[in-house]
Amino acid sequence: MLNDYFERAKERIELVEKSEKTNMLEAARKVAEAIQRGGIIQLFGCGHSHILTEEVFYRAGGLVPMKPIFVEPLMLHEGALTSSQLERKNQYAESFLEEQDFREEDVVFVLSTSGRNPVPVDVAQFASGKGAYVIGLTSLEYSKSQPSRHTSGKHLFNSVDLVIDNHSVSGDAILSYEKVKVPFGPTSTVVGAVILNAIFAEAIRILADNGVEPPIFLSGNIDGADGHNNGLVKKYQERIPLLS
Repeated sequence: MLNDYFERAKERIELVEKSEKTNMLEAARKVAEAIQRGGIIQLFGCGHSHILTEEVFYRAGGLVPMKPIFVEPLMLHEGALTSSQLERKNQYAESFLEEQDFREEDVVFVLSTSGRNPVPVDVAQFASGKGAYVIGLTSLEYSKSQPSRHTSGKHLFNSVDLVIDNHSVSGDAILSYEKVKVPFGPTSTVVGAVILNAIFAEAIRILADNGVEPPIFLSGNIDGADGHNNGLVKKYQERIPLLS
């Protein structure tokens, strides 16, 4: 099974590279544009999808203006079952959206592999209403296999400006075995991390080619990095308090 997982995960990544390249390049262009305009990149996900918002935040070799939106009841550490139940509630997002600072110069990534639950859809619609450019990272196969739980009947993929398909299978479990009753081996996190890091790498290239010094963190474990990083933190700390 170990080799099988590697092979199937690589298949998903190669499928994304082949099928989503145009949309990923557009996403990178929008990210670079946002940073040049003084905006930031915001990311939101529930449950395991929130892991990807942490993946790119305060990351050595990563862009500085990344703001993960952490809503702890929707994460896993306060109760996994509870977080799943809350993600399915219409209007629950109203409890935290009004305090979010979405601006026209920002790009907002909303991450949900199934794309069917109300909270990610509400976040996407709210950010779009504030003028931000909204990108959905989701699975079209999964989304189209299940009805929406949102009162509008919409999924994430038809609530955003740009869709990037992570090509996860319906249910996200890629492997099967004759002695195991249910499928296993999710791919959405590993593929999602590749997608996001590839987009931001391309955005860095665009910024550099436009004559803009890309705001990139150095590893804090490299001597001399603190001075470099502290200057960048000071620039973005007002909009990203989590950098404190």
